Amino acid sequence: MRHILSIRGTTALGAMAASLLAAAGAKAQETDSVPVAAESERPAEITVTGTRIRRPDLESNSPLTSVDAQEIRYQGAVNAETLLNRLPQFTPDANENVSNGSDGTAQINLRGLGSNRVLTLINGQRVLSSQATNINFIPTALIERVDVVTGGASAVYGSDAMSGVVNFILRDHLDGLKIDAQTSFAQHTNDNAYVRGLVSSRGYQLAPRNVFDGGKQDVNGAFGKNFAGGRGNVTVYGGYRHTEPVLQATRDYSSCALNANGDSALICGGSSNSTFGTFAPLTGPSAGQGYLTNNRNGSKTWVPYTADYAYNYAPTNYIQRSDERYTGGGYASFEIAPVAKVYANFMWMKDRTFSQVAPSALFLGTTFTIPCNNPLLGPAQATALCGAAAGTSATADTLIGYRLGSGSSRRDDLRHQDYRYNAGVKGDLGHGFSYDLGYLFALSRYNETYLNNIDNIKAQRALDVVSVNGVPTCRSKIDGTDPACTPIDVFKADGISQDQAKYLFSPSNTAARNTLEVFSGTLSGDLGTFGIQSPWSNRGAGLAVGAEHRRETTRFTVDEVAAQGGATNSDGIISVNDAYAELEVPLVANVPFVHELTVNGGIRYSGYVNEQRSTASRSTYTAWTYKAELAWAPIDGARLRASYNRAIRAPNIAELFASRGIGNVSLNDPCAGAAPTASLAACKTTGVTDAQYGNIIQCPADTCSQSFGGNPAVKPEVADTYTVGLVVTPRQVPRLSLSVDYYHIKVRGYIGNIDPTLIVSQCVNTGSPYYCSQFRRDPRSGAIFGANGYIVGSTQNTGYLLTSGIDMSAAYNFAIGRLGRIDASMVGTWTEQQTEQPLPGLGTFDCKGLYGYSCGQPNPSWRHVARFTWSTPGDKATLSLSWRHFASTTLSSLSSNEFLTGTSSVINARIPTYNYLDLATTISVDKRLQLRAGVNNLTDKAPPAIASGILSSFGNGNTYPGVYDPLGRTLFAGFSLTF
Repeated sequence: MRHILSIRGTTALGAMAASLLAAAGAKAQETDSVPVAAESERPAEITVTGTRIRRPDLESNSPLTSVDAQEIRYQGAVNAETLLNRLPQFTPDANENVSNGSDGTAQINLRGLGSNRVLTLINGQRVLSSQATNINFIPTALIERVDVVTGGASAVYGSDAMSGVVNFILRDHLDGLKIDAQTSFAQHTNDNAYVRGLVSSRGYQLAPRNVFDGGKQDVNGAFGKNFAGGRGNVTVYGGYRHTEPVLQATRDYSSCALNANGDSALICGGSSNSTFGTFAPLTGPSAGQGYLTNNRNGSKTWVPYTADYAYNYAPTNYIQRSDERYTGGGYASFEIAPVAKVYANFMWMKDRTFSQVAPSALFLGTTFTIPCNNPLLGPAQATALCGAAAGTSATADTLIGYRLGSGSSRRDDLRHQDYRYNAGVKGDLGHGFSYDLGYLFALSRYNETYLNNIDNIKAQRALDVVSVNGVPTCRSKIDGTDPACTPIDVFKADGISQDQAKYLFSPSNTAARNTLEVFSGTLSGDLGTFGIQSPWSNRGAGLAVGAEHRRETTRFTVDEVAAQGGATNSDGIISVNDAYAELEVPLVANVPFVHELTVNGGIRYSGYVNEQRSTASRSTYTAWTYKAELAWAPIDGARLRASYNRAIRAPNIAELFASRGIGNVSLNDPCAGAAPTASLAACKTTGVTDAQYGNIIQCPADTCSQSFGGNPAVKPEVADTYTVGLVVTPRQVPRLSLSVDYYHIKVRGYIGNIDPTLIVSQCVNTGSPYYCSQFRRDPRSGAIFGANGYIVGSTQNTGYLLTSGIDMSAAYNFAIGRLGRIDASMVGTWTEQQTEQPLPGLGTFDCKGLYGYSCGQPNPSWRHVARFTWSTPGDKATLSLSWRHFASTTLSSLSSNEFLTGTSSVINARIPTYNYLDLATTISVDKRLQLRAGVNNLTDKAPPAIASGILSSFGNGNTYPGVYDPLGRTLFAGFSLTF
């Protein structure tokens, strides 16, 4: 049983290492020639991630970390992304702890370069289409191991393998019945005295002192049968996973919306879209006076808005989404003859998850028109809004922020249904050569229904009210355009009833259909059978050649309500034809100082055609990718390896053709408020007028707006990746393995948008014409939120991303007599740099050791995971302790780099070092039944509480829930049963 492996050797060494390092936790091994099967029912298939050459004595020349099924059991992992996010090479991406803005998928992010720059495979083939990859599709219970290869691999696999490859090796050949079940829940003690004091001071409800929640149930079964003397096999599987939602109200750190209070403290703040009602008149005597709010005494008068009127939007938000997933499928193979083995498989997933956020509102940013004779207006309010026109049929325009009461939380119903078919024929052609001809088709369906959200068209009708015989009546009801219209009273606190809210709601629906179609053929073999080998080596050259045709499509549709919010239909097609070759040549073997010297090279040609038929848009381009690798073992037990890869990532359909719109971003406008933090001269460069300066309203809840959408003109990204490493398995110290690998990855012309925080800071601080041109201020209010005010953020080719560092891993085990065996292992990553150049020639910034704002999630300089396992004789029982370590990080705005310098902070200046301990045990009752149980985050360590305005990508609930354990201590128990 292997767990985390990153040093492996030749076939003999790999087998020896697997036996010596059994039951270790986080192990360092170099790539095995042949994966050692823990299950007798799986035949010895040669699967080496990172190469197309298939040969029993093959070794990888790229750094490779492998996680096996035993590690999954020790973690109690039911989500594949959770399993990988514990490795130091990964930065969390979309996950179950993100609610607002989630699309319901799970993603993985290798080396912090983005989920779209890691290629995800199942048994060496793409999972789904590039823009629809979803790790939820992976049936965790069927994972035999996961291989993680660092560095570009486009010459081997094509586009997308910039930071590396993650290959899920699934059990597809069983002979018998397997049943696996697990349940888990979270337990947490809320004892953050500082945050609890903030909550109490605002009169908000405290999180319960002790909570038990977040339950998960996971049940899986698989049945396989060999037939025809073992030449054929049929395996089927099915699984069910259920996850209970968890509200932010249940945890101290997330129970209120934390805002910065100066630079030295936090405060329970919230949104100016409040249940009291907030107004920013755009016409009349109160225009430009900032936010006004309904007096809390119910007098129907307006007073200047203060933080005391803010709405705490946090409690009803999810910190863990509800989820229900079904998986199923089957594998079949039959060997007609050694030259022809036919195979086919089918995979299916149906997943439904709900995200939940605070009740809807008439959100500030939308302009509403109010008749000055609206009978629901108080006299003082009418005068403040309309001046001398109060009581007449004249109208006035105003922004309104009016939150509905409890019981009306917005819910996003996210439904995914994915299908994947694969069929082909492969076989042995003799002379050490084999072939594989295959066809793959994948279909991803996505449906979203957004519930309990205010329809602004209905809201405008409900505000256009006149008196009919003393009864407030919608004008649209009078003229018959909307007989169902119900007036709403936004001029007093809590003035909208549940019945009135129901009228305002209109569910919106969007849907997407994505397909992937691949025709592929590969020929691989040993040229040594034809005498093609170096005279100084005992092995022949290995060769792989092949061709592939890939076609991806998407169609995104929106209904009328979604279109009102700015969403539009879109479509697109990408077609690519590839041809590739890979050659491995052993040059020298078994001479003094050269136990082995091998070189490897690969090249791929790719031709792309991109189309959007709805707009008759079309583009074409070609690309060459290549690699060169070297392995030198001066002695048996020590091996140096190096590689260079030129990789590309072609833009996916969403980056090319996604519909354009306006979305929310965490941001603070330095030119807003009565006393802006930026000077008049600086603000003028962002589009502020003299009259607007000092009168611009701040973005509600530190949430401004940014445009988004595809760009058909973007070109492929190009990456150059280097790795150099040393693998040591010294004979003088049996059962010890060590590896050290340096990686350097640079992505040029990366596809993305410019970070809005960077645009604001660079424009205000430097006056850069480029950055200042990205502002689109609302011409009436000067604000940068809403439909008419935003930061430009459409897709484009930008500057470069660069990451480099060192991966270190070690494993050692030793016997302790009759007490069994101890296994100790560790995988760690030291980051040398995490650099970004937003635009060519305009400077760079390095996020190593930083977090927040432009740097996003924490980028610690050092991370590691270590495991220590005690196994009783015969592996009847194990007890395993895991240690996860995250080095401290500093707020990016405190950096001296001009691109990062910004809002100072003392209270959130630094996230301290975090250490988590996880404990797990397994007991083998007999050969058929294995029990397991464990506790993750043994000490119940709470995540850091961070001001919401600092959080950027994948922040939620005042923290980074993908990085730090958001629910506290989690306990799990399960069993595996084999017949």
